Parts: sequence; structure tokens; C-alpha cells
Amino acid sequence: MTFIDILFPLIFVVSCGFVAARIRFISAAQLDGIRVYIFNLAIPMLLFLSMYRADLSQVASAKLLLAFYLPVIVLYCLVLLVMRQRFNLATEEAALSALNGTYSNTVVVGLPVILAALGEQAAAMVFMIIPLHSAVLFSLTFILAGKGRGGIDWLKPLFLNPVVLSISLGLLANLLPVTIPTLLLSGMDWFAQPAIAGALFVLGASLVQYGFRSVWYPALMVSIVKLLILPLCVYLTATLLALEPLQRQVVTLMSAAPLGVNAYLVARQLSVQQAVSAGGVVLSTLLSVISLSLWLAVLSI
Repeated sequence: MTFIDILFPLIFVVSCGFVAARIRFISAAQLDGIRVYIFNLAIPMLLFLSMYRADLSQVASAKLLLAFYLPVIVLYCLVLLVMRQRFNLATEEAALSALNGTYSNTVVVGLPVILAALGEQAAAMVFMIIPLHSAVLFSLTFILAGKGRGGIDWLKPLFLNPVVLSISLGLLANLLPVTIPTLLLSGMDWFAQPAIAGALFVLGASLVQYGFRSVWYPALMVSIVKLLILPLCVYLTATLLALEPLQRQVVTLMSAAPLGVNAYLVARQLSVQQAVSAGGVVLSTLLSVISLSLWLAVLSI
């Protein structure tokens, strides 16, 4: 399986959304209806099911998790500070910029690339990292963005936002002795099935609304941080922690995956940096064909 095999479906669906909106095959009102279903219902259902089914007993290698999450969180904080101090952005905008630079498309791109390049033996390590990925970065972003808006309203996202709520409920159902009937799970799977394709389609259509020309530079900066700086930090951390070669390869490639489409979901929830997030997802996905090839070459040395 080549990078083109992995990335083409993403690019194809985004392009279809862009063309559909460009030629007005789909109206603004219809697009809004799709957005509501995808971002308020389908994706939260997908996140809930992912957390419910995650094998948390596998999240046991402290060294492996540290090699991935320490540089992710440190870089998140650095981007946040730079955006606040150097570019004078509001806290919620800075938090979204930090998310754009550190949130990876671990499932749709990262996992297939790792399985194709490193084989099935790497799968267990990937599944150690995935369960906490959205929970940590999304919760951190919503908390910081809420605090930046002042008052006690910053607590609301922890309880009322569909993204955080679905992750929290899925984690709770996983930890408690709760067994969801198979028949119900099957129906929930059908409900969540259009989530990724729908989000990519809406993202492509939204590029017509926002325009890409005005955000190409920040989208490029996001892509550089996401595809080069973050994996370099993870690689160096994994080396300092003396991880085994396969472990180092896994965490580096996971962090080198392009910006995940769910970052755009968070941007929509917060109503900030929507165009930059959309552009960052598209541009980083396109550029990841080159960057992942480079990282594979470096890791094979």
C-alpha cells in the first residue's frame, strides 16, 4: 500500500465537497444541515464508540506514552505562548493554533502508514497511543478557550460540548461494568459511519466559503509545525528515552501524520480559526506525501 493509496480517498472526498459547493450543486442551507448531523451527531457518536471500545489495559507502557505525549504537550504550550505573546491572538485562537500544530490524523493516515511500513507487530503500540489522543488535546483546547472567554462559562464545554461529552461518556462506559447490547452497538455504528467522509466533504465545501488564498500562509505554517517540528521533537524524545527502534519509528510516524479533520470540528465548535484549520487539514495532507516519505527514509537509517 502506497501513500497515494492511503491519502487519495481523503483528497478525493475533500475535492468532491469543494466542487459541489463551487458549482452550487449543494446549497448553503443543505450544507448547514449536513454540518449539524456530522459535527453534532455522527462524529460525537464515533468518538463515543472509539473510547468505549478502546483497550485501556493496553495503555501500559509509560515510556512509549511519554515519548509521544511529552513533546506533543510541550509543543502545544509553546505554540500557545507564541501565538499569545508574539502575534497577540486571543486565548481561544491561540489554543486552536496550538491544536492545529499538534493534533494528528492517527486513525485515517497514521495507522495505515505504520501498518504498511512496519507491519502488524506495530499495531499494539499504535493502539496504546490512540485512546488518549483526542481526549487530551480536545479537552485541553476547550478548557483554555473557555477560560479565555472569562467568567465561569469556561466550565460548560466540559459538560455540554458534544465532543468532550462523547469522549467522557465513552471513557466512563469503558471503565464501568457497562455492556451495550450488540444490536444497539450495530445501530450506533451505522449512525457514526458517515462521520469521517462527511467531515471531509464539509471541509472541502467550506473552503469555497472561507477561501484558501487568504489562509495559505498560516496553513503552511501549521503544516510545517505539524509535519516537521512535532515529529522531530518526538523523535529526539524517543531517542533520549532510549526506546527500541520499532517504538521510536511508531511514535515518530504517528506524530508525522497530517492534521486530523477533527481539529476543524473543534474550530467550528469554538467559532475560531475555521478557515485556517480547514486549510491546514488539506495542505498538511497533501504535503504529508513528501514529509512521511522523508521520515521513513530517516527512520530506516
